[in-house]
Amino acid sequence: MEIIICGCFGKMGREVFKTALTRENTKIVAGIDRNVKKFGNVIKDSENFYVAPVFENASQVNIKCDVIIDFSSPTALDSLLEFAKKNSIALVICATGYTQEQCDLIHEFSKNVPVFMSSNTSLAVNLLIKLAKISKQILGNEFDIEIIEKHHNQKVDAPSGTAMMMAKSLSEKNTELVFNRTNIEGKRNSNEIGIHCIRGGTIKGEHEIIFAGLGECFTLKHVAESREIFARGALSAAEFIKSKSSGFYTMTDLMDCL
Repeated sequence: MEIIICGCFGKMGREVFKTALTRENTKIVAGIDRNVKKFGNVIKDSENFYVAPVFENASQVNIKCDVIIDFSSPTALDSLLEFAKKNSIALVICATGYTQEQCDLIHEFSKNVPVFMSSNTSLAVNLLIKLAKISKQILGNEFDIEIIEKHHNQKVDAPSGTAMMMAKSLSEKNTELVFNRTNIEGKRNSNEIGIHCIRGGTIKGEHEIIFAGLGECFTLKHVAESREIFARGALSAAEFIKSKSSGFYTMTDLMDCL
């Protein structure tokens, strides 16, 4: 499996590269990153040996691959989609912070090229979401739902894509997402899902879903202790999608195959 990493100099891009080196039949053939002038135009291994070239923009890439794994930012989306479509390359999108218009564009794009998209590629996180959906079905509307997410102080988006993924999976037609409760007066409505963000230090990622009922509280929590869990998940997604036909795929599709 030959892979191009978009955002290869970022924290997750580097983690995917490092993890890929430990896997048989997996090869990083190129990288894409806007910080080429800062970090150079090659990817090197831990021994400082050349591994693959790096391009500043997807439009400059002249190397074919099986899958592109994207951990960059929404600003890279247009050129990335154009390159993937032109070369019929499957795409694993793990970046966050997309607008609704960009999400609609990705869905439209998946009619021609296979796209796997997930804000969080940890199998355990996605199992937690599955358990949360089951819990909501059993507990019903008698329990209020609150989501708390914690990340390091360098994370630029809030709430996290994972928190939003959790909230949307638990939402119904009349659900209102409430972000923080500062300056909000009045009692909590039963159709609300509260989302709260904490940023500090080097927290790699914590997500907690609280079901608060009358006289009892039920909590589901995931703690990420290493970024490697997301890299492993992204590489598993790449392996899953590389031979798929056009369409839109998520972690649910991957988990159903395990």
